[in-house]
Amino acid sequence: MGHTHGTYADFEGLRERAVALRRAGLSLRQIRDQLKIFNNDILNQLVEGEPPPARTKRPNAKDDLRERARELRLQGRTYDQIEAELGCSRSSVSLWVRDLPRPERRRSPEEASAIARKGWEQTLRVRDEERRRTKEEARLAIGALSARELFLVGVGLYWAKGGKDKPYDRRENVTFVNSDPGMIRVYLAWLHLLGVEPERLRFAVMIHESADVCGAERYWAELVGAAPSSFNKTALKKHNPKTVRKNTGDDYRGCLVIKVLKGADLYRRIEGSWYGIVEAAHEADQPNRP
Repeated sequence: MGHTHGTYADFEGLRERAVALRRAGLSLRQIRDQLKIFNNDILNQLVEGEPPPARTKRPNAKDDLRERARELRLQGRTYDQIEAELGCSRSSVSLWVRDLPRPERRRSPEEASAIARKGWEQTLRVRDEERRRTKEEARLAIGALSARELFLVGVGLYWAKGGKDKPYDRRENVTFVNSDPGMIRVYLAWLHLLGVEPERLRFAVMIHESADVCGAERYWAELVGAAPSSFNKTALKKHNPKTVRKNTGDDYRGCLVIKVLKGADLYRRIEGSWYGIVEAAHEADQPNRP
């Protein structure tokens, strides 16, 4: 009360007068004007414990609305929903419930599913963009290939995907089978580097009989730029109705077989080159060993 006594020396006297006025039915504003007390904190201290006169109270209808608004808010209703149900203004609703915590937004299963799907689609778009950017950066980093680099790439490509000779089954021929158009292009560029004439190449398509056989034949012929006479009869794989094929759709064109005629000597060079790569890689790796 030090501050109070500093401002109003006769605090107890003022309190007696304020209480008497309060009990006489005066409002806080009327008490303030009569006692010339313009500090709200002190004014409230003067009438502390004294209930306001009945005439200054809100009507019971408003009290009921206020309590109902608070109940609805605690149930998770929005301002709009409370306004619609009680028929009162937004400003009133805000005044009555603004001290209550904002309810968590409730969504229907359909709304929640749509939001989750939208978020996942955005995640996929971000991943696709990251994937595309990484691939593009790697593509640009390759630059031009030297003849030696193309030679080494071709040897590794053939040894991974081409036909090989076995001690128990001597097949010193050069045959390559693949469904990736990019690999086919690289392989043909490699054969050209090795001096293999186009006349020595024979092609054949391998594909499921239930696919677009004619479309696949046209596609591969256009890709390799070879005359129809260079293509052998297409090999059709019988369809098993008990299995579910995943290699379907417009982009399924089977595999292309590329065979080099009179390729025994070329095959021996490929095999020898591969062994040379293995030995060189082993030697290069030795400094990295502990």
